[in-house]
Amino acid sequence: MARTDNRTIRFGIGIQGGGGHWRDPAIPDGAAADIRSYIKLAQLGEAAKFDFAFIADSAYITKDATWPFLSRLEPISALSAVAAVTERIGLVGTMTTSYSEPFTTARQLASLDKISNGRAGWNAVTSALEGVAKNYGHDKLHDHALRYRIAQEYVGVVNGLWDSWEDDAFVRNRETNQYVDFDKMHTLDHQGEFFSVQGPLNIERSPQGRPVQFQAGASEAGRDLAARYADAIFSDFASIGSGDLTEAQEQYQDIKRRVKAYGRNPEHVLILPSIGPIVGDTEEEAERLYQESLQYIDIDFAVKYLSRYFSFFDFSQFPLDEPLPDLGDIGKDSFRSTAEYYKRIAREEKLTLRQLALRAANPRGAFVGTAVQIADKLQALFEQPVVDGFIVFGNVNLTQRFVDKVIPILQERGLFRTEYEAETFRGNLGLDFPENRYAAARRLVDTERKQA
Repeated sequence: MARTDNRTIRFGIGIQGGGGHWRDPAIPDGAAADIRSYIKLAQLGEAAKFDFAFIADSAYITKDATWPFLSRLEPISALSAVAAVTERIGLVGTMTTSYSEPFTTARQLASLDKISNGRAGWNAVTSALEGVAKNYGHDKLHDHALRYRIAQEYVGVVNGLWDSWEDDAFVRNRETNQYVDFDKMHTLDHQGEFFSVQGPLNIERSPQGRPVQFQAGASEAGRDLAARYADAIFSDFASIGSGDLTEAQEQYQDIKRRVKAYGRNPEHVLILPSIGPIVGDTEEEAERLYQESLQYIDIDFAVKYLSRYFSFFDFSQFPLDEPLPDLGDIGKDSFRSTAEYYKRIAREEKLTLRQLALRAANPRGAFVGTAVQIADKLQALFEQPVVDGFIVFGNVNLTQRFVDKVIPILQERGLFRTEYEAETFRGNLGLDFPENRYAAARRLVDTERKQA
């Protein structure tokens, strides 16, 4: 298929533990809390020249929580360890904007950015579970609209703190006894609706200027936040790769329009859905591998997994093998877009609770097939365009098959790199270096003075 532009597919790799079911003998015991499992997947992604390693996160569990959430590593701690044994792959961690302080988040991510020599990324989430709120001293979950108002201010504050120092502020001239040029230090002095933050941040800028910013959320407010600030969007197009791409196409185009309306370059905001590819040498082998992945999924696990998208709503009150009743506004303040998707398909397809839960816990997806079939589908989605890339999730064995069999095809077609292009995460994504706002303002004043 002939190329018509210089775009190339972007790939991330999920590195949460072993990436598979704990009962699978191929997954090490306790992998979700074992840094060796994270490192193995990150190094697999780096060897394949993936753009970044990705860690999702949540800060709430109960006895009803499913096993992947019960014991797992905090993202910044894990990524700092991964940074020490990788060189080029980006490192993206999930952190909440609803129940933490902007200064702490800005400092942790700026530190990871320095530790990794410019490879840090932040997946900003608003938190959609009431239990998270209670773990941080709140009585209840903020409603959806309020969470995103807080997030707008929060992300703005973090960006302001990351501009505390201009790029060349730290002179460190031993001969002149000048450690830093304080004219290039800037205090934020933010007084807002939700936060009061003085600054400056006590860490210099990294080689990539600011960590790459991801946003997760497909609601109206989520899209607007992403268009204003994000460099990339972790989207969960549940129907991606199916025959009907109307929803994904509309969302892709809508986000790009919003980005442009904010005066930003739409090509510099990347949309990246998650996929779980299963690659076989034949269609029959791919189907066998998928069926093998189902053997560890029981219905109790599946129902619990589904309930998480609805703030752990008790689905046990419904019969397993009868169509689900209308769920009304359940889930409106939780994982809204995902909850709405599952309610819609349950209604339209008249799914039973059993069918819906199994689909949520282990979706077959559209990426089960031969290497050529999967490569063709990824290329078609990318070139339509519906996406700018993909985040690959799966156990280490299935991911290794994807890397060994699909990536070479995409490279041969000129759709994916064979070597990293830059030293920093931002550079490898092809994103512009973010100019320090204070330095830019001073240059503008200097230019105006010269022209006067």
